[in-house]
Amino acid sequence: MSAHPTIEGEVPFAAPNSGRPCSTWYKVVGDLKQSTPLIALHGGPGAGHEYLASLTDLIDQYQVPIVFYDQIGCGRSTHLRDKMRDESFWTIDLFIAELDNLIDHLGLRSKGFYLLGQSWGGMLAGMYAARRPAGLKKLVIAGSPASFPLFVEGGKRLRAQLPADIQKILEEGDRTGNLETPEYQRASAFFYKQHVCRIDPLPEPVKQAFVNLKDDSTAYNTMQGPSEIVVDGNLKDWDGTEQAKNINVDTLLLNGRHDEVSELCVEPWFRSIPRVKWVVFENSSHMGHWEERGPDPGLKSHSEQFNKLLSTLTTRLDDSSNRAMAAQSEEAFAVEKPSDSYTSGPKDIKTWQHSYPQKHKKRGSVPQPNPE
Repeated sequence: MSAHPTIEGEVPFAAPNSGRPCSTWYKVVGDLKQSTPLIALHGGPGAGHEYLASLTDLIDQYQVPIVFYDQIGCGRSTHLRDKMRDESFWTIDLFIAELDNLIDHLGLRSKGFYLLGQSWGGMLAGMYAARRPAGLKKLVIAGSPASFPLFVEGGKRLRAQLPADIQKILEEGDRTGNLETPEYQRASAFFYKQHVCRIDPLPEPVKQAFVNLKDDSTAYNTMQGPSEIVVDGNLKDWDGTEQAKNINVDTLLLNGRHDEVSELCVEPWFRSIPRVKWVVFENSSHMGHWEERGPDPGLKSHSEQFNKLLSTLTTRLDDSSNRAMAAQSEEAFAVEKPSDSYTSGPKDIKTWQHSYPQKHKKRGSVPQPNPE
């Protein structure tokens, strides 16, 4: 990757009821004057921006500048460890206010911006887009549940497919609340290798996400719970299906065939968002931006698949040259995209899409996830 202009900074953020001055750390990679930027929203909450570093490939390939930032409570932004389990403080509204503040600070309203959220970041991005903010052009929701109860149910189904001894250890940990035993940690790691990131060893930026969460788990513990498997935070009953009907920009949904965010909990996004394309990467779990980044000796991976998809969203409508480039990228997938229907077979991805107005949207042809 060639060198790109990089700007780092902090923007003051008046976090409600924080009791102290707060700030959001950000990094802009690429030239904001060159083309419409993509703002990357990391997961967790609390995972930090580093594990999304592979998105900088978009700068070399498609001249898309990237705005990274650490959400409040993690990384280089203000930490508030005294707010552990303060469910009135750690809310989606808090993170929406922070995102609004950053966008205004960078002056992106008039120019416009694209938004990509991964995991928790996609939930945040979806709820932000549902408010129809000024400047938002397009949206990517990657590996993000539309409903936490469905995320939990999907997780149970995935765990039911694990070896019996792994299942037993995880169930015992759930029952007792003792998640720190060596046995539970090994069983949890097995689940993560199947359904969070299948690259072994993990890319260093992905490792950093786990370091960040271990360093300060305040937001994660309060909103999610103690792990990806045990969910008891204030998001446990969250469902964004109704709000998603208000999203009025083109939206790309992504998840992996082996993703902990299963099709069961992604499908409501597809049902609710009026203009949407949904792609499932057949060779990925939860980290498609790494697992589909390029050929990997340990996986049946395919070069630049993730970024080619992003190029069709972020550049297709901007100018004629970019439209041609994006068309070539889409052709490389060689998959049909019938409206509100499903295509499968000897392909590397499977795709659904529809673009009907909400009141006329066709229903019924998207297959329901198999509980087995």
